[in-house]
Amino acid sequence: MQDQGPNGEPGAAADGRIAGPDPLILTARLGGGAADWFEARRRAHYPADRNQVPAHLTLFHKLPGDALAEIEDELVECAWRLDPLPARATHLRFTGQGVQVAVESPGLERLRQDLAKRWGLWLTPQDLRPSRPHVTLQNKVPAERARRTFDGLCAVFEPFDFEIDGLDLWIYRGGPWDRAGGYEFGGAPA
Repeated sequence: MQDQGPNGEPGAAADGRIAGPDPLILTARLGGGAADWFEARRRAHYPADRNQVPAHLTLFHKLPGDALAEIEDELVECAWRLDPLPARATHLRFTGQGVQVAVESPGLERLRQDLAKRWGLWLTPQDLRPSRPHVTLQNKVPAERARRTFDGLCAVFEPFDFEIDGLDLWIYRGGPWDRAGGYEFGGAPA
């Protein structure tokens, strides 16, 4: 919810910034059986109170909410011109407080670079850094628990191929994410 001044006008946030629309998050949608594989492990290992959205691969963490219409238009155009993108789950990463599955997808990386060029002035330092595509299976747990999860998953993990079949745009509301739109590659409704 936006902060308001005494007459209902937009107000300043506690840190002095002018309050505005909630930020947007852009994720890549995991296709078919891969989505089920990632989601099953996420449900098993991700803290339930923090597991707000289905398994996903984040492309941009904080896009401006007041650019929603422009972003949606660009995503519709991208989705129409792209076919599902090949991807490979290559290995697990231990983060200290969780576990990620590293993902390689040259096509997805090209798409992200193209969008980053278009949206350069909007990007935060986090989104300007080089991408390290991954799907988070566990996050924000004690290091000992994360290490057990990592070791257990490493014992059975084998790399696999899958497809990225679209994009999802989310509105970040300070915890929960609300889906703003889905963009299936090949132009089919999502």
